Amino acid sequence: MTMPVAGQKTEDRSVKARARIGLEIHVYLLTREKLFCRCKAEHGKKLTEPNTNICPICTGQPGAKPMLPNKEAIDKALKIALMLNCKINTGKDGKVVVWQRKHYDWPDLPKGYQDTQSGAYSVPLAINGKFEGIRIKELHVEEDPASWNPETGAIDYNRSGIPLVEIVTEPDFSSGEQVVEWLKKLMLVLAYVKAIDKTAGLKADVNISLVGANDDARVEVLNSLEAIEKAIAYEIRRQEQEGTSRETRRYDSAKGKTVKMREKETQADYRFIPDPDLPMLKISQARVEKLKKELPEAPQKKLEKLLSEHGIDKKAADVLANDVDLVMLFERVVGLGIKPATAVKWLTIELLRVLNYNKLTLDECEIKPEHVAELIRLVEEGKITELKAKQILNEFVPRSFSPRQKLKEAKKITSVAVLEGIIDNVLASNEKAVQDYMSGKEEAFNFLLGQIMKASERRADYRLASKLLRKKLDARSA
Repeated sequence: MTMPVAGQKTEDRSVKARARIGLEIHVYLLTREKLFCRCKAEHGKKLTEPNTNICPICTGQPGAKPMLPNKEAIDKALKIALMLNCKINTGKDGKVVVWQRKHYDWPDLPKGYQDTQSGAYSVPLAINGKFEGIRIKELHVEEDPASWNPETGAIDYNRSGIPLVEIVTEPDFSSGEQVVEWLKKLMLVLAYVKAIDKTAGLKADVNISLVGANDDARVEVLNSLEAIEKAIAYEIRRQEQEGTSRETRRYDSAKGKTVKMREKETQADYRFIPDPDLPMLKISQARVEKLKKELPEAPQKKLEKLLSEHGIDKKAADVLANDVDLVMLFERVVGLGIKPATAVKWLTIELLRVLNYNKLTLDECEIKPEHVAELIRLVEEGKITELKAKQILNEFVPRSFSPRQKLKEAKKITSVAVLEGIIDNVLASNEKAVQDYMSGKEEAFNFLLGQIMKASERRADYRLASKLLRKKLDARSA
């Protein structure tokens, strides 16, 4: 039988319907320090020189003992669990979370084991959640291994010991498209909680089997979000033709196929044992209730509020709801008395323009809502031109300031005498454009008006300048 090409659109729907797909998702928790030591937790865009954020603990030196687990990491994992509607295993339930040693022999694991809340007979941090119709089996925290380059043999321990949260779903997916769309929504929710490092992305291990296959006969495919959809589509077709066994595969994007890496381990292979150096973790109900109060609204609820309460059009509302920092800034600016439609224009068009130009995100800047509201008011009061306001907004990155500091130099020019002087200078310096206008080329007028705005440092009253310019040009034509 001929193997279909990876990514081929003509997919056999009967096969697609018979697939069972579950995810094991790893994301970096956004913390200042590693999980069991005081070393900096830097990853994603913040990577430093290799082997600089290290100590005897995170490099597994003989005799080194872990510190108590990072409270910031546990709190952020709990917030994620609550947003995913999981049940927290609290002391109230008589449950305690035990740190377990997960043994495997790879160069990136200096201790010879990984400390995790998963494994045989484990009590994970949270269980039995549901998000966007997909059941969450469990959520737990664990430490990241080091970074190992198998080609050079070099190991960078900067990543060793950084806290990860693992989210394990039930096999409720049936296609790659469904997985990718769900993961996008998941990443948005995690961004709302401000619990993960968005720059580091995610890693999803995809467990795929076909309905009717032995429960133990499943394939784990290791992949990034970009390749997941193609990997799943290929793997479903491959299993339909070759059958299913327990193995771990990776997706080779160059060849458009999954490639076997190793036989899939079972829990017994990891020889899980409780870590005697780490105390059991008992989560109090009071701690859970406190964290619940700190949770933001979910993205979908935020979107509904934008549409119903603020009357924002769907396109603009989607832009706002997909960026938690932007929508929070919008709400605060509106709360200061700015009309929603006006705030939307300045934030989703003008501010995003400035951020994109500087290749920054809003959470990398310090933009105060009172400064944005003040800038908009200065335009509405006619004290500065809209063009001048846009120029000031350019200077809000990376840190905003009171626009009134620049009011003296930014004040709108409304004096007829002053504007006529500027216009006369522009006309004298652009004789060709004047002649073009007089010969009927209307675009020459727009060019001259632009030169007036430039000469006035964008402070000229646009309507008055336009009226005076037209009057002077028409007088020459008479």
